[in-house]
Amino acid sequence: MARGARRPTSNFRPVLLPLQPLRLDYGGDSEVRSLKGAEWVGGHVMPRGEALLSGYYLNELLMRLLARDDPHPALFDLYRQTVHVLATETAPAMTSVLRAFELLLLRDIGLLPALDQQTLTLQPLQPDQAYELSAEGGLRQWLRGQDEVSAASSARGMVMGQAWSDLQSALEGDVPWLDTLRVCAHLTTEARAALQTQLRALLHHHCGVTTLRTRQLMMELQSL
Repeated sequence: MARGARRPTSNFRPVLLPLQPLRLDYGGDSEVRSLKGAEWVGGHVMPRGEALLSGYYLNELLMRLLARDDPHPALFDLYRQTVHVLATETAPAMTSVLRAFELLLLRDIGLLPALDQQTLTLQPLQPDQAYELSAEGGLRQWLRGQDEVSAASSARGMVMGQAWSDLQSALEGDVPWLDTLRVCAHLTTEARAALQTQLRALLHHHCGVTTLRTRQLMMELQSL
């Protein structure tokens, strides 16, 4: 609780801005703590436009998926790097940035299965076969009716086994954030869209919602 922060003379007013790195001093024994001091520690300008909404989307995911007062130092660093990129990159790059963040977030909190094998059978992926990620069954071979989908699926926006294996290697790399971002950026437009759809369904399942509030806000703004 930042008491008096809305007053024109408040010291908090110019500091408490969205998506900015702050050093905070707070106290109190109740569930709602009182903010005593706030200092901007620098690093990047505030994202604007679509990037600002993307930053709010990151916040909503973290608020819904993480337990209160449960520290996640690695996720904090990932969040900081992601916001920094959002503040400096153009709109086309945001989709890859958000996909990389979602994958690393799910992995860090234990909700992402191994992406180099089928979850139920533990069978390795075939590079030229299509696979889908589901909340109930994990990573599984994508079927159209009773027929297995072949490499031609990539033209219809599916994620092929080679791409899933590349993502798993990136998540286990020396610099997971950059490695995963690089793989996401090199996916075809169709595969990136398919990955977004599947990750969205997985996140909605674990957040317990059908649509996140920030996504609903983004759709409403686009309709205007």
